[in-house]
Amino acid sequence: MCASLAQADAGAPPATPRLGVTPHAHTLTTRDNLVFPDGRGLPPGSGTAAMGRTLFVQQCVACHGESGRGGAGGELAGGNPDLTSAQPDKTIGSYWPYATTLFDFIRRAMPLNAPWSLSNDQVYALVAYLLDVNGIAIPADRLDAATLAAVRMPNRDGFRWIDATQPAAPR
Repeated sequence: MCASLAQADAGAPPATPRLGVTPHAHTLTTRDNLVFPDGRGLPPGSGTAAMGRTLFVQQCVACHGESGRGGAGGELAGGNPDLTSAQPDKTIGSYWPYATTLFDFIRRAMPLNAPWSLSNDQVYALVAYLLDVNGIAIPADRLDAATLAAVRMPNRDGFRWIDATQPAAPR
């Protein structure tokens, strides 16, 4: 019989739960950086659509399909831009209101098996590529904090604001 089961059977107090590890200070400070729709909080770095395509093939195509057009992880590009149908195609080009929040989502959640593992340059490159495959122009050859904040998404006006105060960006 396992020792921990024997202890539990004997009425001994449970061992300390093993719920992960204590994060390092660096991890905590990098995870606290929020990116807001207006671009506040975007980090330094840059990337191109060509760099993003290479990275997409290496890191993303298994879940999102060739050029982001399908796969188990969901469609990122293409589809019908009409969002009034019963089951609308909510792709980056048809649904997302801000390119800056796309950066934030990719940085925090992708790749699924290793969130926060991409560098800022890699995230800028992936966003540039995803904007490109969705037919959304970026205002320069390289995407960075200034050019990303200037991107106007096709569905920018498709959402209604709620009456809530937006929190201040961390310093």
